[in-house]
Amino acid sequence: MEESKMMDFRKLEDVMKQPEDFSVVDEKENVVSNFMADLKHHQLDPGSALQMFLDHIPISSIPGIKNSPVVELNTEDRVKDAIHLLYEKNVSGAPIADVVDPDTIIGRFSDRYVGYIDLAGMVLWSLEECEKAHMQTRGTGGDENGKSSIFTMLEDNPRIGQAKVGELAKSYLWDPFFPVHLDDTLFHVLLLLSNHHRLQVVPVIDRSNFQGIGFVTQNAVIQLLLQSSGLEWFDSIADKTLSEFRFENEDRVDLVYGDRSLAEALHILRESRVGVVAVVNRENKKVIGCITKSDVYLLLENNELLGDRKSLTVGEFIHTETAKENSDGTIERDLGALFAAGALQLRNNFRPKMDSPVTTKKSSTLKQAMKDLAQTKSCSCFLVNDEQQPEGLMTLRDVIIQFAPPCIDSNIHGGGFFESVLEQTGCQVKNGTVICDH
Repeated sequence: MEESKMMDFRKLEDVMKQPEDFSVVDEKENVVSNFMADLKHHQLDPGSALQMFLDHIPISSIPGIKNSPVVELNTEDRVKDAIHLLYEKNVSGAPIADVVDPDTIIGRFSDRYVGYIDLAGMVLWSLEECEKAHMQTRGTGGDENGKSSIFTMLEDNPRIGQAKVGELAKSYLWDPFFPVHLDDTLFHVLLLLSNHHRLQVVPVIDRSNFQGIGFVTQNAVIQLLLQSSGLEWFDSIADKTLSEFRFENEDRVDLVYGDRSLAEALHILRESRVGVVAVVNRENKKVIGCITKSDVYLLLENNELLGDRKSLTVGEFIHTETAKENSDGTIERDLGALFAAGALQLRNNFRPKMDSPVTTKKSSTLKQAMKDLAQTKSCSCFLVNDEQQPEGLMTLRDVIIQFAPPCIDSNIHGGGFFESVLEQTGCQVKNGTVICDH
């Protein structure tokens, strides 16, 4: 590759790492324009034209990747021990390593890890299994004791507590494991997050020892994409109203009325494909809160909540949080990007409160919705009507898909960001394939 072109790539990488202000936005505009002109001049093949831009924004430029400690589980660990370990280490999930002979690993990190599992999934699975066992035996045990813990329940039900983490794959509790390295790019992350429905985080692996060193979250990707705000090729997509897009759950919401029991809400949450349940006022159908998988850890913090889950209403539960009352909103906004990738910690002041769900109308722009999600560290926002009644849901993955390569999955119907970029290089997308009109 020519030296001048290499310099342009390095210039692109350097400027995309800088924090956003007016001067940097202007510089980004010039660098990107020159970069696009360079692509067209060299008449790169379709695949290169598609990948070149975001292939030069390294993952290492994402702030806070190492904020959340990496705790590793293996397939032979017991469920009770795994829940206890993640809770004690204050992490919401962990990669699962297969128990294999180290000598059989032939330099591939994919040989070591077989999946990713979150604490909430194990807790919800354990609760349902314990309740089934209780109904079958008609016993009392720890399940009905208002002061018992999840660990007591699992001790009273050894078949469940001593189940191996590796066995939970049959219950679809594992998420896929697709790791990246620090020298991989944002393009790679976008491919993974947009094409794997259950993939919530992308683990980052050290090349030297194949150990996990951190995670890239969906929210961190949104933070990074927002750094392009002000550039024409970004704003041409992000300034569109939400009504101009198609989202997977835009006309469907998992919900529970606020007067229903917490136990019922937890069951709905376990069955939810998106991991979020709207709490709705029965009288006026307005959304008054939400419960996500990141809230499940509260059942481990407070044994009374766990024991009272069948009598406690959802409306009461969403007002039980007190830890974040004194958090400084200004600090949260200033450190937004830094904490985005570290949001996998169970206890932090940067997680949205259950009684303050993020809502938006379809008349709002995609950019404003992205800013709201990034600022609140939320995983989704409810699409509401003028009466604040939920009509649909927009997830972080819905947003990321709009900026994902259209040639990877034609069923997604493409991402406007890449279509705009390709048009500037003389290329276009037809039937899920990139072609160039040179």
